[in-house]
Amino acid sequence: MSPTAPASSKSYLGPLLIIGALFFVFGFVTWVNSVLIAFFKQAFNLSTVASNLVAFAFFISYTVMAIPSSAVLRRTGFKNGMSVGLGVMALGTLVFVPAASSVSYPMFLAGLFLIGIGLTVLQTASNPYVTILGPRESAAQRISFMGIANKLAGIASQLIFGNILLSESGSTGTNALEKVVTPYLILTGVLVVLALLVRFSTLPEVSEEQDDVPAEELGNAHNHTSIFQFPNLVLGVIALFCYVGAEVIAGDTIINYGMAMGFSNDEAKYFTTYTLYGLLAGYLLGIVAIPRYISQQKALLYGCILALAFTVGALLTDGYASILCVSLLGFAIAPVWPAVWPLALNRLGPFTKLGSALLIMAISGGALLPLLHGYLTDHISPRTAYALLLPLFGFILYYAAIGHKKTKW
Repeated sequence: MSPTAPASSKSYLGPLLIIGALFFVFGFVTWVNSVLIAFFKQAFNLSTVASNLVAFAFFISYTVMAIPSSAVLRRTGFKNGMSVGLGVMALGTLVFVPAASSVSYPMFLAGLFLIGIGLTVLQTASNPYVTILGPRESAAQRISFMGIANKLAGIASQLIFGNILLSESGSTGTNALEKVVTPYLILTGVLVVLALLVRFSTLPEVSEEQDDVPAEELGNAHNHTSIFQFPNLVLGVIALFCYVGAEVIAGDTIINYGMAMGFSNDEAKYFTTYTLYGLLAGYLLGIVAIPRYISQQKALLYGCILALAFTVGALLTDGYASILCVSLLGFAIAPVWPAVWPLALNRLGPFTKLGSALLIMAISGGALLPLLHGYLTDHISPRTAYALLLPLFGFILYYAAIGHKKTKW
């Protein structure tokens, strides 16, 4: 396939399987953060805010690296950019070894920051790759397939690392840090092998112009002089900022929330998997229903309404019922990421790579909003802190109903 030739269903199936494997990898290293937050809180005797620095160090890298990632991709193309991202991730996982030896929480955070930088490059390349590689009207369906790979990896990471790091038996305190060495050395080796496989694979290069937007609309994109002249993109960036923050809060804080409510380590270490099972069910439903029975925009709209209902339920209930409401947020918000990407990138034409970089920057919501949630947890209550989700889902609901339609300010 030539770089600018439209992709047929046969031609992009193989590349999508390779990209699906990459989504599995960064799902694994992303969702293990929920276990690390609880593990480091106990090992270093941290406050909730301090333990949530795990999410901050990991996700703030998206803000730092998103625009440079766009420049890297312009020089390397999508495929080589993915290989570079995997290599940087390997460096980050390797840092965990000296961090454990020196009993250094800041060094662990530095390793997480490096992993995040690698993921920024990887996601800046892979998300638009999935969107552009086939028909735009089914983009949410393809991204849902990627989400399944991502969430299956997350479930695997919880089961593996939860049992290794959060077991009631074994060493405690800073003596427990040696538990991370072997699994992160194995993870480093896997990332290096994947980087080499992608580098020498037959993945086709696609162009940001490869977009099944009508020619006259693509011409309008060429007439724009600034990326900020696309309201659907700018508002989409804000929506993704809210979404990633909400997803990280729903997934990464639920273990500590359960422990605060009196659940034991052996019970609470599985709570994030509940959120991930919800996300997985939502993605499977999206694959079946979008766009055959419901548009990606309507799925986004109804998902936000359901998320608001579950948030209210978490605030008004206690014990396992509240835990269940938080975990069901995974099911409700599953349509958000797959739907916002094609809506936000719609009609961007030559601005697509830069638009993708801005959307990746929005992942910093996963860095900043959990810190605010941690502050509310420490100073008000673990349950009331989830009220932060209400305005976040409220804005995404606005984008689903009105914001994505705006073509000018």
